[in-house]
Amino acid sequence: MKRVSFAEFGGPDVLQLTDAEEPHAGPGHIRIAVRAAGVNPVDWRIREGQFQKVRPIALPAGIGQDAAGVVDEVGEGVEGVGIGDHVFGRGASTYAEFAVLSAWSRKPESLTFEEAAGYPSVVETALRIIREVGVRPGQTLLVSGASGGVGSAALQIARDRGITVIGTAGAANQDYLRGLGALATTYGEGWADRVRRLGQVDAALDLAGSGVIRELVELTGDPRKVISIADLGAPKLGARYSGVTGDVPQALAEAADLISRGKLHIPVEKAYALAEAEAAAAHIDSHAGHTRGRRVIVV
Repeated sequence: MKRVSFAEFGGPDVLQLTDAEEPHAGPGHIRIAVRAAGVNPVDWRIREGQFQKVRPIALPAGIGQDAAGVVDEVGEGVEGVGIGDHVFGRGASTYAEFAVLSAWSRKPESLTFEEAAGYPSVVETALRIIREVGVRPGQTLLVSGASGGVGSAALQIARDRGITVIGTAGAANQDYLRGLGALATTYGEGWADRVRRLGQVDAALDLAGSGVIRELVELTGDPRKVISIADLGAPKLGARYSGVTGDVPQALAEAADLISRGKLHIPVEKAYALAEAEAAAAHIDSHAGHTRGRRVIVV
């Protein structure tokens, strides 16, 4: 099969489209013929070698963890899913023609494969950090860097739970945030004062790692009410860094429920082909930020 992999850590140019042995579904896993794979910031961070000290990987390695496709192998002990089913979920080396998933759910009929591939990691992350930050119905949650995949999910999930949300993003994404039910303002000089004018902040999420932890702590008045998924230095200021994956199967089931109720929609900003130049472009675009929704690789 064809897959995108890398044999050394480095920039986007280390990505290559290579021939690889097909993976197979072991016990408790399924294999899918991949139709689309989600592009996440963690993908290019792994490619750069940022996690080698905490989660080392052997090279050469595939890349990608989210995908949607058609089940073509079912491992021992797996129930409730069969050959030919359309699913979305999380696995390994998903920028490929075939991938093994360790967590999955049936793809909602209302979603294309391209759309579904963008949901697994971002919804799991959004659900996890909303739970960890402890924000309750009737309170206000500030989401810094709100227009990307995790932000799009967090805003909609919070609104569904009766939480007021304030989102920061670039000028071009203000209407997008408002369309998701958020009070919107731009980042940049004076952003904290603009947030204060929108209301009292009870909890805050940093999704972009843009050096805003100190201001988020000041806005909430409590560093325990600030969580970052992008700033490893957050604990130095008393805030928390959340990087440990939670219950992915439960997150996928909750995502499917929200989608079916019309409470969650994450648009695909751009789709790329399964090719090394296209994968490199996807990483460059993801790294640059300013995404509205999700980026995916189509197989």
